[in-house]
Amino acid sequence: MPDLLLELLSEEIPARMQRRAAEDLKKLVTDALVERGFLYEGAKAFATPRRLALHVAGLPARGEAVREERRGPRVGAPEAAVQGFLKSAGLSSLDQATTVTDPKKGEFYLAVIERPGRETLDVLAEILPGIIKSFPWPKSMRWGAASAQPGSLRWVRPLQSIVATFGPETETPDVVPFSVEGISAGTMTRGHRFLSPEPFEVRRFDDYVPALERADVILDADRRKDIILHDAKDLAFARGLDLVEDEGLLEEVAGLVERPVVLMGSFEERFLEIPAEAIRATIRANQKCFVLRRSGSEELAPAFLLVSNLVASDGGAAITAGNERVVRARLSDARFFWETDKATKLEDRLPKLDSIVFHEKLGTQGERVARIAALAKDIAPLVGADPALAERAARLAKADLVTEMVGEFPELQGLMGRKYAELQGEHPSVAAAIEEHYKPVGPSDRVPTDPVSIAVALADKLDTLAGFWSIDEKPTGSKDPYALRRAALGVIRAVIERSLRLSLASLVAPRFANAGTERTADLLAFFADRLKVYLRDQGARHDLIDAVFALPGQDDLLLVVRRVEALGAFLATDDGKNLLAGYKRAANILRIEEKKDGRAYDEAPDAALAASGQSEERALAEALTAAREEASAAVAAEDFSGAMRALSRLRAPVDAFFEKVTVNADDPALRRNRLLLLNALRAATREVAEFSRIEG
Repeated sequence: MPDLLLELLSEEIPARMQRRAAEDLKKLVTDALVERGFLYEGAKAFATPRRLALHVAGLPARGEAVREERRGPRVGAPEAAVQGFLKSAGLSSLDQATTVTDPKKGEFYLAVIERPGRETLDVLAEILPGIIKSFPWPKSMRWGAASAQPGSLRWVRPLQSIVATFGPETETPDVVPFSVEGISAGTMTRGHRFLSPEPFEVRRFDDYVPALERADVILDADRRKDIILHDAKDLAFARGLDLVEDEGLLEEVAGLVERPVVLMGSFEERFLEIPAEAIRATIRANQKCFVLRRSGSEELAPAFLLVSNLVASDGGAAITAGNERVVRARLSDARFFWETDKATKLEDRLPKLDSIVFHEKLGTQGERVARIAALAKDIAPLVGADPALAERAARLAKADLVTEMVGEFPELQGLMGRKYAELQGEHPSVAAAIEEHYKPVGPSDRVPTDPVSIAVALADKLDTLAGFWSIDEKPTGSKDPYALRRAALGVIRAVIERSLRLSLASLVAPRFANAGTERTADLLAFFADRLKVYLRDQGARHDLIDAVFALPGQDDLLLVVRRVEALGAFLATDDGKNLLAGYKRAANILRIEEKKDGRAYDEAPDAALAASGQSEERALAEALTAAREEASAAVAAEDFSGAMRALSRLRAPVDAFFEKVTVNADDPALRRNRLLLLNALRAATREVAEFSRIEG
């Protein structure tokens, strides 16, 4: 079957946009084809620094004919309805429609619409220009004389040529006949900008890939990554060194070259006095180069690997020398920053934080540090940390933000603070907390283990959340500019993974000057939502989390998790499933009768009246009293499994009650008391969860 080859050649595409752009191109084209009834066997998109390419295999040469029956209005319907039907069906008069009789609805009009199959080439010529003109680049530009005209083509960088061919393997494919802003689709492309700049012709994908390789272009980004990684490891091994792998840098570099060539450069040993993280940040950020370790060691080597986009006649000597000069200059700057920063103690930098605005409504970094220090001191006893050390660590935690090194490399915040703290003789827990209080940064990041680090990390995140809640700057939809969801997840992970007992309400409520109760409740609801996400990823049911959070005072996240786990285990048993069914039956009866009677049945049942009733009635009343007392005591002792066992003993009396007892008895007093018994069942289950929130 015929294939489509599409290539969009332009000036250099930023590496960070390439992979997404390739996927967008594939989705837009294939979705447009499928929408028009053109199915395909497979599709793959590619990106290099100068081109997006798409191969769609197994398209039909022609679309299938379409026969559609469209039902119209009844015979004798108003003229407006008839005209609307004719227009939608593409008919000029009712003579072109047929009349069909429905035994129930009478006679109505029916249009039979037949459309011949369209040539795939024509359909491609119709959809491709629109896709190109409306392509969703994160940033795009206009260029040339046409840029002055409204609605002119926008592309990430100036678009130079378009290759678009369609046809079977056994024949010469056709050019898809379209143009965009004066650029006509054709069969001519170019290879590497410097190594193979002359244009050449391509016809189909099977010829396109090898033709590009002859023109010094590796089309597949993953293959470029494999080449870079393989050659880098080989070159390092040949020099007795190990590559420090960096997936993010590898992805970026593969997007900067079409013909990767790995070269090794070096720098002076004296630069190894700089912390390894700073060396790596310097070389990575400024030169997009990989650092190396001495074989079998964590110690960095005075060497780096660069990836060139050229096969140089001198073997890359000039390219390497040029990169060495820049790396040497950058490392000299880093060494200067390091030496300068070491000369000033962290606490001496604190006054500078008073001049840095954290947020216009939340004050300066200095004011924020004071809040975090006070909160860390309060949290410390709750997590087994020394309050004085926690307060000290919190006061110094942001001091490295005003160092030269972090000013140049913000990604080193915390880490450089730890280095400077160790140099000035701070307690090891204080130094560790300065680095670790940012953790966990993401779902794969580790949670701190040192109690001082935990105290400062929680204080930092809770102050951030309470602060932005106090000024009503909360996440909305997909927007979360202050990473508040991440902060909440960090608190949740720290609490659960380190088994911490904390009352979140008591920690955040004092942060709200006005409307404290309302804002505290809103923030706790946000934590509940984040906890649902976290527990869902662990396999827990969202409705069970809702059922537990619906109870008052649920701000101890560790207890919430333990209660959810116990509830889930209980509901997985036959006793749990049957009790839930009995609860729902009771709740439904109460809801109907309360609505009918215009009153709530929320008092305690009359024990004497229940005792004088049927044996099943007496048994349920006795079981409810015992179960509620036992479940309440178990919950107070935080024995949630014991509370579930207490509820499980209700299964048999509840089943027997519904089987033998008529709730809506003729005697009004008996009826009322039996409804109160059902309410007692509802109240007993509330000792462990709000069963009305449980699905099933």
